[in-house]
Parts: sequence; structure tokens; C-alpha cells
Amino acid sequence: MQEIGSEVSFIPLSKSLTGIRGFDEITGGGLPQGRPSLVCGSAGCGKTLFGMEFLVRGATQFNEPGVFMSFEESEGELTKNFASIGFDLVELTARNKVIIDYVHIERSEIEETGEYDLEGLFVRLGHAIDSIGARRVVLDTLESLFSGFPNPLILRSEIRRLFRWLKDKGITAVITAEQGDGMLTRHGLEEYVSDCVIKLDHRVTEQISTRRLRVVKYRGSLHGTNEYPFLIDESGISVLPLTSIGLDYKVSSERISTGIPRLDTMLGGKGYFRGSSILLSGTAGTGKTSVAAHLAAETGRSGERCLYFAFEESQDQILRNMRSIGLDLEPWLKNGSLIFHGIRPTFYGLEMHLVKMYHLINEFKPHVIIIDPISNLISVGSSAEVKSVLMRLIDFLKANRITSFFTSLTVGGAHLEQPEEGISSLIDTWLLLRDIEADGERNRLLHILKSRGMDHSNQVRELLLTDRGIELVDVYIGQGGVLTGAARAGQEARDKAALVAGRQETERKKRELERKRQVVEMQIATLRADFESEEEEYQKTSAQQEERRKAIALMCEKMGRLRKADRV
Repeated sequence: MQEIGSEVSFIPLSKSLTGIRGFDEITGGGLPQGRPSLVCGSAGCGKTLFGMEFLVRGATQFNEPGVFMSFEESEGELTKNFASIGFDLVELTARNKVIIDYVHIERSEIEETGEYDLEGLFVRLGHAIDSIGARRVVLDTLESLFSGFPNPLILRSEIRRLFRWLKDKGITAVITAEQGDGMLTRHGLEEYVSDCVIKLDHRVTEQISTRRLRVVKYRGSLHGTNEYPFLIDESGISVLPLTSIGLDYKVSSERISTGIPRLDTMLGGKGYFRGSSILLSGTAGTGKTSVAAHLAAETGRSGERCLYFAFEESQDQILRNMRSIGLDLEPWLKNGSLIFHGIRPTFYGLEMHLVKMYHLINEFKPHVIIIDPISNLISVGSSAEVKSVLMRLIDFLKANRITSFFTSLTVGGAHLEQPEEGISSLIDTWLLLRDIEADGERNRLLHILKSRGMDHSNQVRELLLTDRGIELVDVYIGQGGVLTGAARAGQEARDKAALVAGRQETERKKRELERKRQVVEMQIATLRADFESEEEEYQKTSAQQEERRKAIALMCEKMGRLRKADRV
């Protein structure tokens, strides 16, 4: 902060990117540039890896050479250990990008003559820094460096001096230290003289291992203060921010097929919204994995990528089971559009599962992910913890417009429509599968509980697993309730027989009416003929009568003339 006249101007703290995935995000840009940072924790938590990755990423990604001064492991040991995660220290050393200096501390080399100093170490470290123009330094670990000092006053004085020397040198430094008893460090001083303190923790709860990272302090900078899970794998450290992304993501009106034509019809004729979240809950054996597999196959057919997290069955078992219903997922595995990640939930803690999912999604960049089933996560956390993890995952997927499909095992009874994870409010489309038992058999029913933003069917359909895949058929609803399976087929057969009988009765009545019509028409024709005959006879008699009348009139006129009775 600088004061100019009456105005106050804030200058942001310069930072050095570490290149560690997720860490730079939660610290707003990495470690404080030109200042010492402390990384502390118990044995096996990843302190040395953090320091080495900071150094290697700096050399390879940001063109900042570095010096790694080790007081525990030799150069050969470090080279072999880090080759397993792809860090080629031999090549980096040959290119003068990295210097690894192993300093073996012997008690006989330490002399206490009144006022002790570390001039020898400073000369050695300064020479290494100058020889390659190093911008980064890692000291691993302080306990080994100061292990021979019985005088705590001298030790604390030299620790301060070491941190001051590094700061004066303008080097971005990472110093590792072991966790003390009830304190962040053994000496209880390092955290106070460091500008940034990072605590790594490797804990085991109910036989489940979890690694967590926390930024204890960061002078001059805002930073995330939560505990963040992190993963150590073949590519190094991955840290996952735990805060939810929020509700400001954009949505798509594009639709994707479910892979089941009749289900597409039930969902407005088009399927799911792209980037939406879908939950399929149901009791055991109702076909949840089969519905999920249809979506995976449809994703492959459309030329997109699907990432399938299987918490219950292995990849081969799913492939075999789907072939039994005529669904072959093998082609999509071979062309790389479908990837299975099968693991037992108890292998990690909940947060570690989230870190692994986040890592795989960023690597594979799928269009669709399937988690089958999420209910198994209850075995490694409470419902509230599972909901918290899934909420962050769903927000992350929606922000990246990745369609997510979750299956959940529910138990029968009054709470069938409430999954144990309690995430129904986070879901855009919720499908329910249940079975009913009648007439000595069990049959599956599917219906849509909700589907936000689209017109959808409120009808129940019977789900059939056939050798051509899933088929959805209309159920029979009568006075006795919903009929499925053999009862539905029997009722349909009876309805068909009744329809045929009714049609036959109609045809018989039609023929009878036709015969009656013909008889009536014949009777009408006979009556018409009789009428016409009588009419003709009448016309003839009438004509004769007229002719006689005319003849009589003529005769009378003639007689009148003869008698001279009429005037001429």
C-alpha cells in the first residue's frame, strides 16, 4: 500500500505460480514472490513432493530455475524417487534448470563458539543460486539442518537469520518442517517468521486415508482458509477447492437422447437437457445400471465421450451383463469414447473421491459422466457429507456443461421416493424404478418424478429387459389396479379375445341387418310394383271414363242440333 497525497493506492502482492493443480487457485496465484514459505506436516504427508513439484514446475513451465537443497536424501535417491511421477531431474540438471545439492550434516561439523552463524551454508547456497540464475529455492528439511544444535536460543536465532537471508536475496523459497507436538512445527518459531504457512495433513479415520492441505497464513494476500483434500498420483499433487462454484453457470437448451426411444418420448420426445443432472433411484434389481449403460452407448454412438464411475461392479462384469440384454459397449471402449473407473468407495475418503473425479474429468473431458451408484458413498460418510460432495461435483459439472447421470439404491417402504443422499433438490430430472409383486412374479415399473424445464409424461411404464435392450411398454390399469408381466399379458389376451368376439358379434349383426335390408327392399319392390299396377289400372279407367264423357257430350250436342233446340 502506498499513500499518494490524500489518496491511498493498493499494490497487489507479487506471486509465483507453483504449477500445482488447484493450489494456485486457492491462493490466488501461488506463493509470495521473493519471500519464504513454510510447508509443514507429519511424516509421509507430501512435504518433499510439494517442494520438488514447485521447483520442477517452475523450471519447466515458467522458466524459473531452482535449487533443491536436501539435508536428508541424496541426489541419487531424489532422482529415482521422482522419476516415478515423470520428473526427469537428470535432464533438468544437465540443462542447468535445476540444481540438487545434498548437504550431509555431521555434529562434528557444527561448532558453537559463542555466536554461531550459517555463513558456510549461505555461501554454498548463494553459489548454487548464482550459477544458474535461480529464482526458486527449496530447503528440505529444517529439522535435519538444525538437528545438532542443543542450544534453543542459538537455534531460534539462526532460524530467523536463515529466513531473513532468503528474503534479502529475493528468492521465492519453500522450506519444509516437521510437525511438532501440539504445534505446527517442532521449534514453534518457523511459522511466525514465514510469510506463508502451508500445513499438510495425512489422516486416517475409520481405516480410510485422507490427505488435506490448509493455508494457515498468507501475509498480504487473501486466500482460502478451508481444509482442501489433495491427491498424490502419477502426475504429482492435485488440490481440489471445496467451495461450490455457485449458481451463475449458463444452461443449454440442447437435448441428448437417453438411448431408450420410449423414454425419450416420455421426456418431451427429445431426452435430457445437455449439462443437466439426472438421478435414477430404485430398489435392487430394477435395472438402474442397464438404463445407465444405454446412455453410455448412446453417447458413444453420437461421437461423444462418456466417463463411467462404477462403485459396485467391475468393467468386465458390466460389459458381460449388458451383453445379456443385447447391449455391446465394447466398441466404445475400443475407440476411446468410453472409459470405466471402477473402485470401491472405501478405497478413499469422500473428499479424495471428489479429487479423483475432478482430476479424471479434467483429463478426459467427457460430455457425459455416470456414477453408479452414489448410494455406496454412504459407507464412507454421512448423508450430509455425501450431499456436500455431490453438490460441489454437480455445480462443477453444470458449469462445464457436462451431463451427469447418477444411480441410487433405495429400499422399499414409505421412503422409496427419497434417496439416502438427500440430493433430490439438486437434480433436474428424477426417474424412479420400482418393482411390484403379483401373481407369483416381480415386474419393474418406471416413471418420471420430475424433469425441470420440459414437458414430460406422468404415466407409469413397465420396463422390460429383452435381448434387444430395454423396452418400455404400457401397463394395464383396470379395476384391480396396475397389472404387469404375466397378469398384464393375460389381461391383454383376454381383452384381445373379447375384442375379437365383439368384432365377430358385430359382423354377425351386420350380416343379419343386411339380410333384413334385402328382405325389406324386396317387400318394398313388390309393394311398389303392386302400387304401380294399380296406378296404371286407375289411369286407364280414368282415361276411359273421360272418353265416354266426351262421347256423351258430343252426342248430346248433336241431338240438340237435330232437334233445333240450340241456337245457331
